Amino acid sequence: MIADYHVHTSFSDDSVYPMEEVVRKAISIGLQEICFTEHVDHGVKTEDNCDYPAYVKEFGRCSEKYGTEIGLKLGIEFGMQVHTIDQFQRDFDEYDFDFVIMSCHQVGDKEFWTKDFQKGKTQKEYNEKYYVEILKVIRTYKDYSVLGHLDMIKRYDDEGDYPFEKVEGLIREILETVIRDGKGIEVNTSSFRYGLNDLTPSVDILKLYRSLGGEIITIGSDSHAESHLGYKIGEVQGILKGLGFSHIHTFERMKPIAHDI
Repeated sequence: MIADYHVHTSFSDDSVYPMEEVVRKAISIGLQEICFTEHVDHGVKTEDNCDYPAYVKEFGRCSEKYGTEIGLKLGIEFGMQVHTIDQFQRDFDEYDFDFVIMSCHQVGDKEFWTKDFQKGKTQKEYNEKYYVEILKVIRTYKDYSVLGHLDMIKRYDDEGDYPFEKVEGLIREILETVIRDGKGIEVNTSSFRYGLNDLTPSVDILKLYRSLGGEIITIGSDSHAESHLGYKIGEVQGILKGLGFSHIHTFERMKPIAHDI
């Protein structure tokens, strides 16, 4: 199964790629399944959030037109913070998603990519606060499928790679909670586009996840443009197999489906 489970279209504020063009491209490059995961980030720039009714309508149209050629799944990427949990719960209750990525893009409504969150903090402080926020959210919120790009804070760390050992305790707590709740994590292949020195999440995190008994794992390109779609999906499957994982997963109606690597 070659599936891309992190795909953005023009329904996300940072992409102009029409959904139907994404589907056509996915078919042309041999993807067997894709899951659309448009952005929603309550608390900041809410005017840029996905237009749910229009998104669901276009998804239905594309599914009807192309559903015999490729598997299409309705997903969403929730950029959650502790104080926005209630808003996301209402969103989830209203729509029938196949798949939900729980991501952390901001803390205290301060963005990582602009460095507003990191400003005035030591490297230790902003790394720890990032993981603490994720842990607080998943202790309360359970209607998600996988944690998206865990350790993405390293994309925007001008100080360089923060040592895994210094946040291993927090990451262990996060992964233990994920596993106990029957959830999973994703490998986000945008790490190659960002020129990072490691996968996202890192090989250290993936090894820890497996050692703790973690099995549910998806792979997504975090596609926002034509050149991103399906990028390095097959290569990452090979890396996961080398780390001892035997399956990748797709989702239907929030239920994981295992596929041999």
